Amino acid sequence: MFRFLRPLGRSVTYTRWLHLSMPVAVYGIWLFIDMEKPYVPFLALLLIGLIPAVRLAEGMQVQLLVVPKERGRHDATVSAAPSASWGERWRTVVWLEIRLGLALATMVISVWLPVTTYELLTAPLGHGASEVPILRDTAPHWWWWLLAPVPVVLMLLCVAAVGELDASLARRLLGPSKEERLTALEERTERLLERNRIAREIHDSIGHALTVAVVQAGAARAAGDPAFTARALAAIEETGRTALDDLERVLLVLRESGGPVGQRPTLDEADRLLESARASGAKVESEFSGPLASVPGPVSREGYRILQEALTNVLRHSGPVPVRVRIAVMGERLELDVTNPLPGSLPRVQGGSGLRGIRERAALLGGEARSGPHEGEWRVRVRLPLDGLR
Repeated sequence: MFRFLRPLGRSVTYTRWLHLSMPVAVYGIWLFIDMEKPYVPFLALLLIGLIPAVRLAEGMQVQLLVVPKERGRHDATVSAAPSASWGERWRTVVWLEIRLGLALATMVISVWLPVTTYELLTAPLGHGASEVPILRDTAPHWWWWLLAPVPVVLMLLCVAAVGELDASLARRLLGPSKEERLTALEERTERLLERNRIAREIHDSIGHALTVAVVQAGAARAAGDPAFTARALAAIEETGRTALDDLERVLLVLRESGGPVGQRPTLDEADRLLESARASGAKVESEFSGPLASVPGPVSREGYRILQEALTNVLRHSGPVPVRVRIAVMGERLELDVTNPLPGSLPRVQGGSGLRGIRERAALLGGEARSGPHEGEWRVRVRLPLDGLR
């Protein structure tokens, strides 16, 4: 029933009121200097709005007082940046002119409606003639006291409505330009890609370490051989230490500590992954061909993680089975194949996070990754281009 009164309980209504009242002070100072030329402030704004820093100042005020919930957000509808083009400068000029006009209208509302309330309270007591035009020629009555709150409530409702108009115009005239929206979108995309990359780093490194530890522990318990158990524990220790190093490096990036971050492993260190798989009981045959040292850093680092995830999937789904690994530099591309006997139950090609991560890594580099049964075996086949990353 009283839904129209809800704006009166919102703090933003009153911060917008303050925003609308600020230009009145400057306008009042000019009227004190020269009341015969009230149009001069409007002319001055034509020049002031062309200053690039004015858009920055106005945007900060709007974010603070008019749309406070958007302050500091990357998707704010009001930009807090200097004018970068003539179009933004002229929109700032229009904004300043409209803001001053709204400020003067708010001043009239904020003065005459409270005066009306005062007249409704004092006129029935015989305190002289009313200054309000609608009451000046009307005989006062006692029931005017009952109407006294109406002008105040009407004033607040008008202020709330003008505040909404103020916010709408600010979004239209001070909103981010196409270039600013594109820059914000690119920055957000970079942050999302970095978060996804870090998530994949943690998944690949920790997942590999845990898989190796589980396989080694199960094999040691089944073997019942003290020597084999000692080797298994040593492999678990080495794999765990490597995973902890990777985790610490990723946490340093997340904390943005500014300290030195260890270099991410590359395919030059692929032997470490193969030895880890062998220590888990898998019989790994490897074939390396081509100048691996010439592979660009991004491709080599992602290739290492792809190989790590592929070996992790083998151990997780098939256990310590024979594995063939082929890494070759063929012209302008890197080829990576991991093949093993088919397990009893096939991995979820579409839903598995490991296989999906391999495809995502390959796609980010403009390559492709395929996985599935091939001639009675399970094969992961990855092709990554080199020409665009040298």
